[in-house]
Amino acid sequence: MAQINRLTKTATKRIQRNPYNALAAILVMFLTFFVGAIFILVSLASNVIIHYYETRPQVTAFLKDDTSLEQIEEIKNNVSKIPSVTNTKHISKEEALEIYRERNKNEPALLEFVTADILPASVEVSGNKIGDFEKIANALKSEPQVSKVVYYQEIIDTLIKVTSTVRLVGFIIVSFLLLTSVVVTLIVVGLNISLHKEEIEIMKLVGATKAYVRTPFIIEGIAYGFISALLAMGILIILYPFISPALQKQFEPIPLLPSDPLVFLLILGAEMFLGLLIGSFGAWVATRRYLEI
Repeated sequence: MAQINRLTKTATKRIQRNPYNALAAILVMFLTFFVGAIFILVSLASNVIIHYYETRPQVTAFLKDDTSLEQIEEIKNNVSKIPSVTNTKHISKEEALEIYRERNKNEPALLEFVTADILPASVEVSGNKIGDFEKIANALKSEPQVSKVVYYQEIIDTLIKVTSTVRLVGFIIVSFLLLTSVVVTLIVVGLNISLHKEEIEIMKLVGATKAYVRTPFIIEGIAYGFISALLAMGILIILYPFISPALQKQFEPIPLLPSDPLVFLLILGAEMFLGLLIGSFGAWVATRRYLEI
């Protein structure tokens, strides 16, 4: 334990002697972790949006005003024969008005002249296979009492494509930044090795082992990773309360962004572990490359 403390103090002193080198490594790794955390949150949000649309009534058939309850039941029975249909629900004009009022409760101007008479009744159909939405919609369109059919398949398909694209772009950007972080760590540790050549020579002359000489530089690299991960998540957590309400307002009523602190703790833990790997690997490569021991 005493030896580990001594090596850690040696690494700390070397970082303090070369603050600009350390700052360069920390900034690059900070950018990597900050961008990576943002892409993780974007990916989580896109999954929430897709799940929201997949679990809502995916096909809605608006009915003509003269549709009777018997005809509505017939429509529900006909569409229920499709194997992928899981639920059908009749929304009356009065229920449609309540839904409209709830969705626009913050816009009084939109509520002033709206009554139940001008809103259509509807039948909402849920299915468990996205590929069958069109089949369900066509079945509803064939009903004479149905005036219009809308469904979320195009929205979900678009969201899936956008999500796949964002994930691919995020993976490429974060991979590039990870590679850059390793290279910068390698260069910074290499520079520090060159600045401490005399000290290293003395250590070798007094019988220091290879591991003893290398360890402070590896601790240095690990420190860069830990500090960068903490800074990235710290700034993200500080900014989150200011950014999330504006984003959430745009996507109401979908619970777009996570509110559970455990999510951020998991991201922090993952990034600190990744910082340890990047820092230690970059430093290990540098010591293998530049230490002549």
